[in-house]
Amino acid sequence: MAASPASGPAAAPSGRPLPLITDQNEFFWTSGADDRLRIQECTSCTALIHPPQPVCRYCRGREMGVRAVSGHATLIGFTVSHRFSLPGLPAPYVVAQVALEEDPRIRLTTNAVACDPGELALGMRMEAVFERAGEDVWLPLFRPAAEQGEPAPLPADDIEPGSVARHIRPMRTTEKFEDKVALTGIGASPLGRRLRIPPISLTVQACEAAVADAGLTLDDIDGLASYPGAGAYGGFAEGGVTALESALGIRPTWYNGGSETFGPGGSLISAMLAVAGGLARHVLCFRTVWESSYAELVKEGRIPLAGGADAGWLKPFGATSAAHTLAQNAQRHMHRYGTTRETLGWIALNQRANAALNPTAIYRTPMTMDDYLQARPITTPFGLYDCDVPCDGSVAVVVSALDTARDLAKPPVLVEAVGTQITERIEWDQSTLTHEPQTLGPSAHLWTRTSLRPADVDVAELYDGFSFNCLSWIEALGFCGIGEAKDFLDGGKNIARDGVLPLNTHGGQLSHGRTHGMGLVHEAVVQLRGDGGARQVPGARVAVVSTGGLAPGGAILLRTDT
Repeated sequence: MAASPASGPAAAPSGRPLPLITDQNEFFWTSGADDRLRIQECTSCTALIHPPQPVCRYCRGREMGVRAVSGHATLIGFTVSHRFSLPGLPAPYVVAQVALEEDPRIRLTTNAVACDPGELALGMRMEAVFERAGEDVWLPLFRPAAEQGEPAPLPADDIEPGSVARHIRPMRTTEKFEDKVALTGIGASPLGRRLRIPPISLTVQACEAAVADAGLTLDDIDGLASYPGAGAYGGFAEGGVTALESALGIRPTWYNGGSETFGPGGSLISAMLAVAGGLARHVLCFRTVWESSYAELVKEGRIPLAGGADAGWLKPFGATSAAHTLAQNAQRHMHRYGTTRETLGWIALNQRANAALNPTAIYRTPMTMDDYLQARPITTPFGLYDCDVPCDGSVAVVVSALDTARDLAKPPVLVEAVGTQITERIEWDQSTLTHEPQTLGPSAHLWTRTSLRPADVDVAELYDGFSFNCLSWIEALGFCGIGEAKDFLDGGKNIARDGVLPLNTHGGQLSHGRTHGMGLVHEAVVQLRGDGGARQVPGARVAVVSTGGLAPGGAILLRTDT
């Protein structure tokens, strides 16, 4: 647990990561000096707005003020963080989300303090207390209120999960860009833990393999696309398009690299649009991670750890990982629908069983449900095997114009439809309560762009940065109803290779390795070509792939040419 909050000018700095104080947020972070919680208010419609914005999302008014609120809130999520520690916040500690009593649409990530975590329950009434974390920063923490009534219900989402389809925009035209493109080549570098190979070297290996697989040469490549591109991404990128162009001397007519998309799936769709629009004929798309080696090099002092960044709205409270947010979404799914840890365990066990048949997978040792349940906790309800495997590796895919694809080395994999629409708030702790945010909208959008239905899918390669990501995609894509994943999995039978929905056939990110979604695309192509060997799903003709989530998510439906 975190120490009891201290207040008053004599309080010592906590050592926690500090937010960057700006003119827009200063009122919030300094508010605790007089023990009052303050939230931005639209003076036109009196709605509360958080995080602060220059415009009201409800009435679009631009006159903003600040309102002091009661400091009372409802506990809508909590996770006990065992794996992570920060200066001034040693594990275990409780990351929580609360919804303000004045307006449950306003949710704060915080710490639950002055309580036994075992006595916390969703719906409890909480009250704000303040900890001085820096000269000008006061963190609003929450403790159980002295007076407790019946637990309050969880707040409603702006759009409830079961009604997302009613908010999807219809196609503007029956002509689809998807019909003009194909996936023609795939390649991968060696994949492993702490390979200590420069990331651009991994990238070059994957890209050369993908180009050769398509029956092309590097001189045929006239487009490059990457995610997240160049930037201070540590072990999560190789340096972007510029790094690869510098290494290989490709002269693209079109290129793209950026982080504000749904991972490598977004870079693939950007490439498809460029090809369909005539900007390029063959676009080389790549995704490289080297976080295992990066973490070791930081520990050894060989690479400086980037510092001085804004800690934002989550990190001051120790919510430093996506796990802290998703764990609370999983908790609410369990609370509302009766999902259990065993439900998540069947996903982890399925991925491990498939990885055992894949010689490139990092974790191939057999795993039992007891192994899963007894693994060390990370942040409740997640244990070790709910989390994907940090690794080093690169994966590349070639997107080609369809009129060239049938003349290349391998049968093309066609793009049937994509799903990209955002229907939820982007901020992690303001978004959908019971599913991984940014899965529901893209999933519903996907099915508006095709006559195929979930029952037509032969294999699903669904993003599993955590086991709960995968469960969210299963429900969002309509393979079962909202809240029905526990029954649908049927003890793991329905997601096995011989089940109703063969899932993450290469081992997924939980066992194969965290390639941030591009490995899922690679495996979908392998399955549709019939090249899966021992893990091949017989007769696979339609595959769905999802990448991203929390950050924007998206899905792509692929099929064979027959």
